[in-house]
Amino acid sequence: MKYIDPHIHMVSRTTDDYARMAQAGCVAVTEPAFWAGFDRSSAQGFYDYFRQLTDYEPRRAAQFGIRHFCWICINPKEAEDPAFAREVIKFIPEFLGKPNVLGVGEVGLNKNTRNELAILEEQIALAVEHEQLILVHTPHLEDKLKGTRLTMDALEAAGAQPGRVLIDHVEEHTVGEVLGRGYWAGMTLYPDSKCTPQRAVDIIEQFGSERLWINSAGDWGVSDPLSVPKCHVEMLRRGHPRELVEKISYENPRAFLSQSPKFSLD
Repeated sequence: MKYIDPHIHMVSRTTDDYARMAQAGCVAVTEPAFWAGFDRSSAQGFYDYFRQLTDYEPRRAAQFGIRHFCWICINPKEAEDPAFAREVIKFIPEFLGKPNVLGVGEVGLNKNTRNELAILEEQIALAVEHEQLILVHTPHLEDKLKGTRLTMDALEAAGAQPGRVLIDHVEEHTVGEVLGRGYWAGMTLYPDSKCTPQRAVDIIEQFGSERLWINSAGDWGVSDPLSVPKCHVEMLRRGHPRELVEKISYENPRAFLSQSPKFSLD
């Protein structure tokens, strides 16, 4: 069954992972800019990382028949120093014109600090100015609900269109508010945190399938790049039709991402 993994950090994965994903039906990935597993020491480090996302990684993915798209930003985990963050923000517009860049992301909040919020607001304004899609990271555990609400308030204050914003890492206590305010919602499938495949299917059964997708994140921590097809298995095991599985993992991400003229599966 073909699928899109719309949030996965392939720079942290091996070519073996690309091969296994292709064998499992993956036809495209989108990779948000995020933390490198350590804090970068200079803005130039981000510049080189953006070059990796826009030049090298699409060619690596293409070897396995997978289309690679990405998002550009300074992530919330490294946004606590506003002067440093603004050095990075200055050259983000240079990359927004690259052929595989779909928008600004994953922006958001990490610890819900004032500095993080200021840099989030500046990047939202940049996305609105350049008419870009936005992909949002929401905080972990007890900070998630507060951070999600702060982020949605910032988006609305900036005039961002909810239908062009995906708020990721939703869980049981945040998904209702995200969907209720008109945003798209992403469920990140982790073995031990965020959403397991089983919890994700529970959420689908409770909230339906509109404006909702699943992704693996597949980053530097404990994660599984095959989480999306494993969620397929759980949905089918519970008796859900293939049409619903395809809607959640292929049709919905394709519908959202196709709002960017650069997204194509040809």
